[in-house]
Amino acid sequence: MSNSHSESQRKEAQQSEQKILLVDDSSTTLLIEEMMLREHTQYGLVLAHDGEEAVQKAIAEQPNLILMDVIMPRMNGFEACREMRKHKALQKVPIIMVTSRGESYNVEQGFESGCNDYVTKPINGAELVGIVNGYLMAQGKHE
Repeated sequence: MSNSHSESQRKEAQQSEQKILLVDDSSTTLLIEEMMLREHTQYGLVLAHDGEEAVQKAIAEQPNLILMDVIMPRMNGFEACREMRKHKALQKVPIIMVTSRGESYNVEQGFESGCNDYVTKPINGAELVGIVNGYLMAQGKHE
């Protein structure tokens, strides 16, 4: 077995043990994110359709990373982020806001609410996979 092959298997095994919570009120956006991540990674995926559901699933599922829309019903992404940060188990989980609203005011509000990064729609698949892998690989090295 070649060294690069065993390295690839180790990476896939590490990814399959990690979970990403995808949060968006648009089923289309969730499907696109899910397809991009399933095609290029082995991470487990959990889906939520609004901020309240996201908080509940984050507490129950303990994901390794959260990709979350900002504009959603019941609880927006900023509110959900602040709520998640109140829970000790979620305080260090990277939260990446994914939104069509890239104005500096929204970016600042996102960071003030506790998010780690910001990605604007339309989502570039390679960029999304790169950001997710970057956060989760760094997280794996610190555990």
